[in-house]
Amino acid sequence: MIYKRGKSGIYSYRFRFAGRMIHESARTKSKTLAREAERQRRRELEERINNIKKRELPPSLERAAVDWQKSRSGIAARTLDIARVAIDHLLPAFGPKLLCDITYQQIADYQRIRQQSGAQGRTVNIEIITLRQILKSYDQWLPLAGKVRMLRERKDVAKALTPGQERALLAATAEADSACHTATVLALNTAMRKDEIRLLRWEQIDLEKRTLTVGHSKTEAGRGRLITLNLPAFEAIVRWAGRFPSVKPCDYVFPWCENRQIDLSRPTKGWRTAWRTALRRAGFHCRFHDLRVTCITKLAESQTSDMTIMAIAGHVSKHMLEHYSRIRVEAKRAALDAIARPVLDAGVHQNVHQIESGDSGVSIKSLN
Repeated sequence: MIYKRGKSGIYSYRFRFAGRMIHESARTKSKTLAREAERQRRRELEERINNIKKRELPPSLERAAVDWQKSRSGIAARTLDIARVAIDHLLPAFGPKLLCDITYQQIADYQRIRQQSGAQGRTVNIEIITLRQILKSYDQWLPLAGKVRMLRERKDVAKALTPGQERALLAATAEADSACHTATVLALNTAMRKDEIRLLRWEQIDLEKRTLTVGHSKTEAGRGRLITLNLPAFEAIVRWAGRFPSVKPCDYVFPWCENRQIDLSRPTKGWRTAWRTALRRAGFHCRFHDLRVTCITKLAESQTSDMTIMAIAGHVSKHMLEHYSRIRVEAKRAALDAIARPVLDAGVHQNVHQIESGDSGVSIKSLN
């Protein structure tokens, strides 16, 4: 039953459902809309009492990706940037497709095409992980679980520079750009990550105590760690500070600069152009992150304890320490030569002792 109630002209509807009287306002002055509101309300109650849910098709990946990114509040900016780049690669292949129409074979084809284009296994895996997270948020991953296989990832991507490469790079960055050179010296002598250096503020540096406190970091263990500045790092910071005699504590150490205009309140975007120029001059290729690997490797080679290295580098586990520490061939040779030297200096060959004690069936004559 539809009727007007009072002098307001607003329609209401009234009907009996499951032994109860439903009496509600339609919130409209249109009789047609009020009649439609009554029908919708009846259907809603019928679906609810019969536990019937209206099925909706999942959105396209393009729309789902936008909603998924908006829902990720409290996520680190770097993590969001990685996901954004991954989505940019996914959209050309899957953007118009409904989430329910994405198959494991299409994902396998995408992985193959990305590899053929030169993308590394780690990069493609990050993209597939991002796709999986979006599908999971709409309960569309279960049909694909167990069928999608991740690609093999290279474990030797990170590398430590040799002493010769290190000297060549320092000379090349000094010629290319002073900001890039200062950042390079810091990375080689503090094991700081690129963004930890890029977002560094003057208030984080204590020149009297020759210490530096890391601010923004990729990991919780890295944030707020205290690093002592050795002589090369300290001298580089002092030289760089001389360029900005009137900075405030909250200003960035490496400020934004464009068209010779400097804004100390904004951080630099990076040193990409200067870095590439320096690598061309140095005559070899490496990533800026390899400077951190080089520093950690040198610490490991100098017999520094694991706990000290983790405190400097900001690692969470020994697994990550093993991943970053690339003991070089020269250091391995020197270590093995060191344990043999005392015996050799005494004029006795280790193999002689082994043979005399019966540990080997090889004759002394065959060794000569």
